[in-house]
Amino acid sequence: MIKLIAIAGILLSCSAKSNNNTIMENTTTTAPTETTASIHKFSVKALDGTTINFADFKGKKILVVNTASECGYTPQYKDLEALYEKYKGKLVIVGFPANNFGGQEPGSNTEIKSFCKKNYGVTFPMAEKISVKGDDIAPIYLWLTQKSQNGVLDATIKWNFNKFLLDEQGKMIAKFDSGVTPMSEEITGKL
Repeated sequence: MIKLIAIAGILLSCSAKSNNNTIMENTTTTAPTETTASIHKFSVKALDGTTINFADFKGKKILVVNTASECGYTPQYKDLEALYEKYKGKLVIVGFPANNFGGQEPGSNTEIKSFCKKNYGVTFPMAEKISVKGDDIAPIYLWLTQKSQNGVLDATIKWNFNKFLLDEQGKMIAKFDSGVTPMSEEITGKL
């Protein structure tokens, strides 16, 4: 039995040596590209007209959420704010209002800002209204949803309040569907 294992090891070693050119061709490395870039390369307009520069969040985890004011998941704003307050020293939440699902975010940027502040006391950064899917998808959401862009995963935004968690270097950690609440162990366990 031991002789058989030794012979198999020798054969595998010889086979690997004879195919060395093929192995080297398949493992050629290339210079880093946009596909491995972090979210820190993005800047977006905020609801108040200022700029949200993701490079400012280096060293903190980032939770990106597509939001809507007239959705069954809209009460998650309350938990998003609680999560933001609890982990403020190491987490930034950025909301992206979007009207892609059932027309549930019909308001203007000014109306959305007022709604979020009045009804949920939102203090975390909120970007201006964008599209999170389709032909007019915002570049940041193209990056979030395409493995060819973010280097980690492909994701489909199925509804409002999908969440993406990124690490301190701006690299993708995970994506959570709408039903995963902000204060759930699935999210807080990764902070």
